[in-house]
Amino acid sequence: MDVRITVIRRTIYKDLMELYENPIEHACEMHIGQVFISHDGAKPEGLCGSAWGSMREFVEELARGGGDFYDGWMKNPHSAMISCNDGFRPVSYLLETVE
Repeated sequence: MDVRITVIRRTIYKDLMELYENPIEHACEMHIGQVFISHDGAKPEGLCGSAWGSMREFVEELARGGGDFYDGWMKNPHSAMISCNDGFRPVSYLLETVE
């Protein structure tokens, strides 16, 4: 089963960046509304590797027809809302199965 991965929100914590981060360029190339399709639980080309690390198990479970994570967490049981693990500029992704 395919899983659609949609970039829903990007947040930037400038105060934390100023306190703790060494400046880096091109930390995140994801854009709100950007869509990726995972075929049979595989990482889509162009998706951030760090974000994939945060969502891989959810995508694989959805691709197998599973879902209903955490006993009713999502209104749609065949979906999940996952954020990448960047503590300075987290990106939220909506994962949904597609027929």
